[in-house]
Amino acid sequence: MRDAVHKALAARRVVVKVGSALLVDGEGRLRRRWLEGLALDLRELAEGGSRPVIVSSGAVAIGRRVLGLDRSVLRLDEKQAAAAVGQIRLAHAWREALAGVGLETAQILITLDDTEARRRYVNARNTFETLLRLGVVPVVNENDTVATTEIRFGDNDRLSARVAVMLAAETLVLLSDVDGLYSADPLRSPHAVHLPVVDHIGPEIEAMAGGSSSRVGTGGMRSKLAAARIATEAGTTVILTAGTGMRPLRALREGARHTLFRARTTPRRARKRWIAASLAPAGRIRVDAGAVAALRAGKSLLPAGVRAVEGQFEKGEAVLVLGPAGEPVAKGIASYDAEDARRIAGRRTEEIAAVLGWRGRDELIHRDDLVLLDETHPNGQGRSHP
Repeated sequence: MRDAVHKALAARRVVVKVGSALLVDGEGRLRRRWLEGLALDLRELAEGGSRPVIVSSGAVAIGRRVLGLDRSVLRLDEKQAAAAVGQIRLAHAWREALAGVGLETAQILITLDDTEARRRYVNARNTFETLLRLGVVPVVNENDTVATTEIRFGDNDRLSARVAVMLAAETLVLLSDVDGLYSADPLRSPHAVHLPVVDHIGPEIEAMAGGSSSRVGTGGMRSKLAAARIATEAGTTVILTAGTGMRPLRALREGARHTLFRARTTPRRARKRWIAASLAPAGRIRVDAGAVAALRAGKSLLPAGVRAVEGQFEKGEAVLVLGPAGEPVAKGIASYDAEDARRIAGRRTEEIAAVLGWRGRDELIHRDDLVLLDETHPNGQGRSHP
């Protein structure tokens, strides 16, 4: 099991979710020494070649103390006000802690709608990609100041899973006040058994979940299992472990108790399968033979190889790629809308900025957002090649 944990923590991308009960004490005060210890752990991840992403709770818990909101249940407007006050303090604390170990950070606030509306999803994903490429550690939180009851994630466990899926992260670590999943609530049942590994989250596993036992947190085991299900189905390994110690990731690496939820596929395969089977094409792009050869060699679709753009589609929507004879070659997610795609069709990459008046992506469809199709599936519902 320790080898599996070491492999997970050495992954290309590791999302770490930090719960309110870890960052903030029962009085709403930030646990700065604990945060400094986690920053050291994150530096070790970065030094090992990983690109860490933080999903952080705590804004509401901090803000309610500042505003003197002592009731256990806040109205939505009070929670939003507390988030607005607490978020600026939380972001400053993360910046100080990470700067102290030589890491640059950035704040990203998102809502559920940002992960479901295609254009906003693509824009958010591109921002993440750029930050990670530049060596910046993104710190993510739900935008509680504008979220409503209808569009809220409700807890940052599920938010962290959505972020992990968005980034095709190989690993999601849920740092909590519990050290894993048990067959029953260990605080209530003396016969509760710890589960070190879960291969599949089915009804029997779901029945083991309880609620949140923390005054400052909103999640519980149910939300953690929901997050693990989202992530593992998309190819992300999930580790649930206690984060109360001063160096929680180092402790995990050294054998701290945890539950590992095995990924059911790889992020790449899950994304390719989703593009191939779940997205209906909104338009068509006809390309030349050179572009077809490049796509089959695993490369992205560049504007230079495009001969025609058909239909109306938005940036972030799926399009069908057709070869010189009209044969279906691939399906992918467009980096430009139809109008801009027509303007840059046939152009070299270095001409894009001059044609559009702004600099977008070099690729019309990036290879990570593209799947090759079997020629026997003309409707674009083909299978991805390995």
